[in-house]
Amino acid sequence: MANPNINNILIPNVSRIGGNREVEQNRKADKTSASEFDGLLKEQLESTKAPAQGISLSTHAARRLKERNLEMDAGEYTKLKGAIEKLKTKGGQDSLVITGKAAYIVDVPNNRIVTAIDRDNMAENVFTKIDSTLFVN
Repeated sequence: MANPNINNILIPNVSRIGGNREVEQNRKADKTSASEFDGLLKEQLESTKAPAQGISLSTHAARRLKERNLEMDAGEYTKLKGAIEKLKTKGGQDSLVITGKAAYIVDVPNNRIVTAIDRDNMAENVFTKIDSTLFVN
């Protein structure tokens, strides 16, 4: 028997409230979306910490190499790659790398050749905005 002194309007009938499947499915979807987002965020952060292992050329550098008839052969590539790794260990950011063939301005953290000049035409050039220089044989 129901107590006549209790107001049924203020006390909800808990026995009628069941699990709402739509709400539960949305909660599961939110958790999945959050974990997918976390995975994508982690992937992006890791890709910004560790640049690509190869060396890239800026558009300007590619144009300069072509204009100055400089060929990036396997030996030159290997020298530049080694130079970049060495500069990273020393904290180089924007560096001048001089090889037997050419001089290169390198964006060290991004493994990117910014510009290039052949060895014969280096004499009268001024290199600015660099923090380090490396001579490579």
